[in-house]
Amino acid sequence: MRGKPTVYDLQSAKGRRKWLQLHVDSGEEAAAAVEAGIVILSCEPDHSLEPIRAAAPTAFVSAGMPHGLVSSPQEAIREGFKILKRGADAVYCSHSPFFIEAMAREGIPVTGHVGLVPNWATWTNFRAVGRSADEALKVLRKAKDLENAGCACVEVEVVPVELADHITRNTHMITMGMGCGNACDTQYLFSRDVLGTNTGHYPRHAGKYADFAALERELQTKRVEALKAFAADVASGSYPEPKHEVHMSAEALEGFLIKADRL
Repeated sequence: MRGKPTVYDLQSAKGRRKWLQLHVDSGEEAAAAVEAGIVILSCEPDHSLEPIRAAAPTAFVSAGMPHGLVSSPQEAIREGFKILKRGADAVYCSHSPFFIEAMAREGIPVTGHVGLVPNWATWTNFRAVGRSADEALKVLRKAKDLENAGCACVEVEVVPVELADHITRNTHMITMGMGCGNACDTQYLFSRDVLGTNTGHYPRHAGKYADFAALERELQTKRVEALKAFAADVASGSYPEPKHEVHMSAEALEGFLIKADRL
């Protein structure tokens, strides 16, 4: 595939390719992801969006619309286009289909969300959603509602593998699976979990492949050691040394002092 994938490319490959997906927090992480072969990225629509876009020009980037940012379909359309203009290829939206349909009608690719949706967790708690037959049916209905509203993609988070598989096989949307086994179209994790920088609750479904938090702690120790050494050298007079200084020639100094006395 040449260039970055489009919605058409993703949907054309549905059922024939498993995509890797990563939520990234910086341009450096985005560049590393693409180098590792991960071309579907998600991110927040904050100051990091432009650096992520610049660092990963060949990636499909879905940027989130903050929950509660909009209160009408018209606002949703306006904010959606703003996010696309800043470089995103799709707009993640956990609002209702009422808002999603408005954006989709205007050609804005929208990523919806079912299962464990953090912004709706007061209704479910943070747990696997859809383990009973009745609850699984509710998740399926929500997925169908998003599909009917025009979603291009849908995050499927922490639902039983059987349910994720059923949704994936019965929708044209790209299913972005997190905590759903290997059932969805993408295998999706957060960089902070993969890289080990997550300082909060570590999700059961996440895989940790590095300990950047330990590296950061080690780096901070090195920072403190260097600054203490600098302070000690200043206190002892060993810094600055003559090689760190710039001096006037004797002639220039004499001329300066004569002129300075006339001020």
